[in-house]
Amino acid sequence: MSHSNALVHFLRHVSFPPDPHLLPTALKSCPALPLARALHAAAVASGVAGDPFVASSLLHTYLRFGAAAAARAVFDRAPQKTVVGWSALAAAHASRGDADGAWRLLEEMRRGNGPGGGVEPNVITWNGLVSGFNRSGRARDAVVALARMHGEGLLRPDATGVSCALSATGDLGTEAIAVGEQLHGYAMKAGCRVDACVVTALIDMYGKCGRADEIVRVFDESRHMDVASCNALIAGLSRNTQVSEALRLFREFVARGVELNVVSWTSIVACCVQNGKDLEAVELFREMQAQGIEPNTVTIPCVLPAFANVAALMHGRSAHCFALRKGFLLDVYVCSALVDMYAKCGRIRNARTIFDVMPSRNVVSWNAMIGGYAMHGEAKNAVRLFDSMLMCKQKPDMVTFTCVLAACGQAGLTEEGRRYFKEMQHDHGISPRMEHYACMVTLLGRAGKLDEAYNLITEMPFEPDGCIWGSLLGSCRVHGNVDLADVAAENLFRLEPGNAGNYVLLSNIYASKKMWDGVNRVRAMMKDMGLKKEKGCSWIEIKNKVHMLLAGDDSHPMMTAITEKLKQLNIEMRRLGFVPSTDFVLHDVEEQEKDEILAVHSEKLAVALGLISTSPGTPLRVIKNLRICDDCHEAMKFISGFEGREISVRDTNRFHHFRDGKCSCGDYW
Repeated sequence: MSHSNALVHFLRHVSFPPDPHLLPTALKSCPALPLARALHAAAVASGVAGDPFVASSLLHTYLRFGAAAAARAVFDRAPQKTVVGWSALAAAHASRGDADGAWRLLEEMRRGNGPGGGVEPNVITWNGLVSGFNRSGRARDAVVALARMHGEGLLRPDATGVSCALSATGDLGTEAIAVGEQLHGYAMKAGCRVDACVVTALIDMYGKCGRADEIVRVFDESRHMDVASCNALIAGLSRNTQVSEALRLFREFVARGVELNVVSWTSIVACCVQNGKDLEAVELFREMQAQGIEPNTVTIPCVLPAFANVAALMHGRSAHCFALRKGFLLDVYVCSALVDMYAKCGRIRNARTIFDVMPSRNVVSWNAMIGGYAMHGEAKNAVRLFDSMLMCKQKPDMVTFTCVLAACGQAGLTEEGRRYFKEMQHDHGISPRMEHYACMVTLLGRAGKLDEAYNLITEMPFEPDGCIWGSLLGSCRVHGNVDLADVAAENLFRLEPGNAGNYVLLSNIYASKKMWDGVNRVRAMMKDMGLKKEKGCSWIEIKNKVHMLLAGDDSHPMMTAITEKLKQLNIEMRRLGFVPSTDFVLHDVEEQEKDEILAVHSEKLAVALGLISTSPGTPLRVIKNLRICDDCHEAMKFISGFEGREISVRDTNRFHHFRDGKCSCGDYW
């Protein structure tokens, strides 16, 4: 029998009226507001409603259920208005975010309206205000409450108040760092710096205020290494991109036998994913399970992007099965992350299957699926799904239109892209942001409308960033427009002087036009600035293991066999008429040397490894950290044909699915 039914049954069958000792116990375990009102009626009927213990229990019970008016009515009828009752009411106002009401109640408390006169607030009163304001998102009021308490000089803030105020200070961000430092100083003087909650709050505050150095110092100076402070430390370092330090300390916690929980492991996994350490995230997730820590509905969406980023489809499927067994597929964020993972692993049909069976969807779900279609170049499906989204009365956001515009750009749907760009503003009231302009520049530039793309940039309502000029420079490479490339590059060098990719791209444009003076000039600029071209890196999953291949790196244990396979592939491709595309090779060297430079691109190494490590006919999935080059794109078409393999390559822009000598992009990329 449930608590509710048991209490109702009791009230109906007792042969004596409830007494002041029984009702407070019943109210404390009361599970629902209607039953609380019934118990209140029983108290009134039995004449014990005015008992101080019963009145206090009724007050707290009503506040627990959010029935503020009923709570105040009970309080007003109470013969004695204690500091406990006043404190509870004030804290309730603060928890609802009603700052004016909370401060008015504090003044009313001091004035008093009964025979006993006013009541002075105590530490519990102030802590209730600080904590309540903090929980309701009124961080500034929380800090003000503690400052008022301290300023009056009658009471000293304790560890509870200080830790709540520190949490609120962190929510205010870098602007409040001076307040946080003052609270830190007070905690040291008051002797509550050693309190575990204060230590955790200090670490959290400094992390949110961007002071990574102070995070570690506070942790090192404290004698606490409990799970709460460890979790705060990892989260703070992650927030400040100190992933290497976070990993080092986490390993230290594990070695020391700190009893870490699912929050700890989820935090370090999320830290790795957010800072580009995907392989480390995958390994930590496996280690977490080996330690007997079971993932939850937060862990799964955190780790799935890591599987997606390195094409670890088998790991992603395992996480999917785990989520299915645990009933996590009712969670919209888990399902949305699965949609995104399958799409990024090249399984767009699996992504759509998950999307179609979702019990509920939010804008993140729709964006994941539309973005997946855009990534695979399936613009028509993306547009159709966007129309379905509108029919389902789901309001699109800025990300939605970024996905739709990107899809139009991938497929050359210039007119449709223009229309959606206008509808976004006029029909949906969304002002274009930088990413939308970047999509439009790409859309127009890829279609050869470079002058229109440049005009759009000059008419933007804000200063274009590197992404905008990078989009134009990329289109100039496709269409060989040197003049506009110079303009775009000049702006990129000003905005991103340390980005080697921009210099390489301009040099490639010069190289395609045999403008070797320009190539040498750009190379000299890179040398003077100490810049080096980012190495190409590709990942391929073989037999549930992810392999990473680096261009020009021979450290892989199977490199001898990979090199031999590449030689065989080159011989076969040339026999079939393949001619290496050397237009974009950076250096002015002999053609044979250019061929050798192209032969070691990381995606070719990954495909060669896949061919020698899997049985004939097995599809290959490769992820690359850079754009695929023209030569590799053409080579993949040849290899897919004579090897009879489906080869999927995901670069930084989109998926290329090679099958029977053709690519899904139709060579429009």
